[in-house]
Amino acid sequence: MLENLKKEVCQANLDLVKTGLVLLTWGNASGIDRESGLMVIKPSGVPYDNMKPEDMVVVDLEGKVVEGDFKPSSDTDTHIEIYKAFEDVGGVVHTHSKWGTIWSQSGKSIPYLGTTHADNFYGDIPATRALTDEEINGEYEKETGKVIVKTFLDKRIKPNDVAGVVVTNHAPFTWGKTPAKAVENAVVLEYVAELAYYTLDINKDARMSRTILDKHFLRKHGKNATYGQKKK
Repeated sequence: MLENLKKEVCQANLDLVKTGLVLLTWGNASGIDRESGLMVIKPSGVPYDNMKPEDMVVVDLEGKVVEGDFKPSSDTDTHIEIYKAFEDVGGVVHTHSKWGTIWSQSGKSIPYLGTTHADNFYGDIPATRALTDEEINGEYEKETGKVIVKTFLDKRIKPNDVAGVVVTNHAPFTWGKTPAKAVENAVVLEYVAELAYYTLDINKDARMSRTILDKHFLRKHGKNATYGQKKK
């Protein structure tokens, strides 16, 4: 079942280790098959060393295991909430990468300060509000997903424009049209998080104009994008 997607998701998880975004088992990647409404995700707490596509777990959007020998990731319900709300998303990644987690623990959004950020994220990467005691003691992972979604709704941010978030007191999540793209966005989030930290350390008043943000994001994304080669 969903053998190709299992391969994509397994590779995405392995790439998180290869890129240095994941230590030990602190992270996960998933992918969704929109036609069947089924999600493939990394098993919970399983080491990456010998991970294989057949180890991936297939669940429905209620979190019920449909296929797999392992228990799915503990963050499964968070991934599900993202997929339910953001219809264009095909892959989700969660890490506890160093710089993304620093911003998450600070409860501060990662500001756009330069073109490296603007080439990939169309505005600040938002921080969620902190979860309440009731949410933490209830369906914690599901509530984490809900607070991510609500952050984007409240701030009127399009998830295709800013494909990432820092969850306050927790760590970052990213997404994309594929699991591989979600990994790429996680790599970029980590890099711009570090750049922003040091930029503000040098100049706490550093800012970038909306004009440059528009120029750099829109030349790479959207229907009028000019970046790269035209497809023949």
